Amino acid sequence: MSFKPFTDYLLLEKKYSPLTIKAYQKDLESFQKFNKEEFNEDNIKTVDYPQIRNWIIQLVENKISNRSINRKISSLNTYYKFLLKVGTIKINPLTKHRALKTSKKVQIPFSENEINTVLDDFNFDDSFEGVRNKLIIELFYSTGIRRIELVQLKLVDIDVSNSTLKVLGKRNKERLLPLINSVIETIKRYLIKRQELQIINDKTYLFLTKKGIKIYETLVYRIINDYFSRASTKVKKSSHILRHSFATHLLNQGADLNAVKELLGHSSLAATQIYTHNSIAELKKVYAKTHPRNK
Repeated sequence: MSFKPFTDYLLLEKKYSPLTIKAYQKDLESFQKFNKEEFNEDNIKTVDYPQIRNWIIQLVENKISNRSINRKISSLNTYYKFLLKVGTIKINPLTKHRALKTSKKVQIPFSENEINTVLDDFNFDDSFEGVRNKLIIELFYSTGIRRIELVQLKLVDIDVSNSTLKVLGKRNKERLLPLINSVIETIKRYLIKRQELQIINDKTYLFLTKKGIKIYETLVYRIINDYFSRASTKVKKSSHILRHSFATHLLNQGADLNAVKELLGHSSLAATQIYTHNSIAELKKVYAKTHPRNK
């Protein structure tokens, strides 16, 4: 069976990114395959909850994490809500489902020293790739943008004269971010190196490979992981940790939570509050050192 009406709905109405839609479709196809193997039925529109529960049991037995299982079930739930909306079904089989319990993952940000080591102490080559890589790291840390947002940046999104960057976030929501002087200077250097490329195929996009095509997410991950592997012993080294570091360091310096929320492009304050645990720890240190009664 085809999921095209649903994926078209996610793309055109919900404004989900192609990568997100691909993940939804993969989850639906996985459940469809299970349904075919266990119940000899590949139409998942009319399943009941016990069939879904059997799938959950199989996923648990296959050592799939509760977090991943919850994501898969969330994909199913979105699909059945769509079928309800268009009148294909009358009851969502997941109406009474409760998500599996998950432990909260604590994302450990890079320290200011680790970031300064990469940006100030490492020798970035004065080549296209060297300047590009430094700009990528600087943009992540100075703006807190997501990896997909960085990949999708276009030349027209940069306003050097006003020191701003236009970012297209989730669900096509735009936000305007300020750029600090050091980043502006790196942008100017990068644009010169970019113009010197012999071939440019994807002319509208800001970040390119040395072959002149639009940069891709796995390359961005490798760049971040490569540089920070030399400066940090933390297990996870990614653009998301740089985003996390951006938010945490701002809050540590007293930034307003609502302001950080707007910079990150969060739709709710609750999403931003996950970054406050580190700032609370920092506040406790300051409190312990400075409160007059704590002697």
